[in-house]
This record gives sequence, structure tokens and C-alpha cells, in this order.
Amino acid sequence: MPLYKYSSKIWDALKLKSGIYARLPKHYLKSLELKEPTPVHWRPLGVQYRLSPKTGQKERVQDVPIPIYYPPESQNGLWGGEGFVSGFRYAHNDKMSNRLPKTWKPQLLKRELYSEILDHKFTITVTPRTLDLIDAAFGFDFYILKTPKEDLNSKLGMDLKRAMLLRLARKDTQLYPDDAVTRDKVYNKYKQFEIPEDEAEWVGLTLEEAVEKQRQLEHKEPEPQFKVCAEKLIEELHIQKLSEPHLTENK
Repeated sequence: MPLYKYSSKIWDALKLKSGIYARLPKHYLKSLELKEPTPVHWRPLGVQYRLSPKTGQKERVQDVPIPIYYPPESQNGLWGGEGFVSGFRYAHNDKMSNRLPKTWKPQLLKRELYSEILDHKFTITVTPRTLDLIDAAFGFDFYILKTPKEDLNSKLGMDLKRAMLLRLARKDTQLYPDDAVTRDKVYNKYKQFEIPEDEAEWVGLTLEEAVEKQRQLEHKEPEPQFKVCAEKLIEELHIQKLSEPHLTENK
């Protein structure tokens, strides 16, 4: 078994401290920090000990999260934090019978959602929980802008958030071009979410996309050598001309 200087579990963290990864914007590197999402398929008790309802004795509470699998398709929709949960069921609903493996899947719906900021209707795969969260946030745009990255858990959702933040930062006049009053009303409605444009451009990018963006920002077209030599020669001739004495004729 090979021995490494550092454990393989921290390789991803070490990678961000050198090379082009270290030159990424600080606000983007901060967004890569792993955070626990809001529990969806289980509810933590939030205490370490409790009194047993049977014995009345103090017992330890085990808050063990349910492992959830998020298929790749979940990144193309808004599942509201729901995923696939694997477990077992009893055959014929008889506890004396054998246990059989089972996977519980969320109910998926196709719904048309309208964005005021983008002035566009999107047909998105959602779950009933997502629709409830949109209603609780008082609108589709509010849901996308308020929900943190770990709770959205969707590439589509983060792409929508980046597009909304960019439009808010740029005050794009293409939004309702024939109705300036409505445009100003929308911008004022979501003004609390406005951030600088240079930060909004990085929101929701994957690490690969961010590295490619940084590489393009740092890329410089190679300058032909003959052009460099020609400019250097012109500068030397100019200096030589200035250093020569200037003769004037007396009339």
C-alpha cells in the first residue's frame, strides 16, 4: 500500500492552495466550503440526551442522518432537497416475513415557472415540496435568490441565480424595454439581493468552470517578436535623436 505525505481525504482541500486554484477570487473559494443542508427526509432532535418515555431514565439520542442519493437528473431540475432513499420493507406487510430492499423516490412534476427578473417562462421538473417552498418564499424569483446553494442542490437553480444576479447588477434595459416603470419596479423589488457584477459572474460555477474562467482572464495573446524588436529600435532611435545637439542658424 503506497504511503502519502497527506491523507487522500484532504487532497481536494490542498489542491485549492496552489496553482491557478489559489488565484481564484476569495468570495468564490468561500462558496466552495461544505455546509450541511437543511434536513428533508429526517428531523434531528437537536439534543444529546432525553428522558426515555418507557423507563424515565436519561438516554443518549442518536441523530443519524439518512443517506440520500441525488441522481444526475436532479441537477437539471428543482427537487427541493429531495432525493432517493434506500431501505427495506417487509414482504406482504408482515413483520414476521423477510425484508426486501426498496428505494423511495420523490414525486416529479413538470411545471411552468415564470421569472420576473428574467421575464421568461421555464418548464422545470419539480417536486411538490419545491412548489410549497416557492409559495412560502412568495414567488419563484424569491425562492431562487433566498435559498442557499446547499439547499437548492441543483446546477440549474444556481445558473438561474447567476443570471438573475447579473441582471440586477447590470440594471439591464432589455428587461421590459417598452415599460420603464415596470422595469424599475422589478429592480426595486429585488434590490436586497443585489451584489457587485464581478461577484455575480462567479455564482454557481463549478470548480472546472471557474478554473477555465480564470484561465481565460489570465490568458494573453503572444506578441510577435518582430514587433517587439521594431518598437525597441524606434525607442532607441528616438533617444539617440534627443541626445544629439540641436543646431540653429543665426540670421
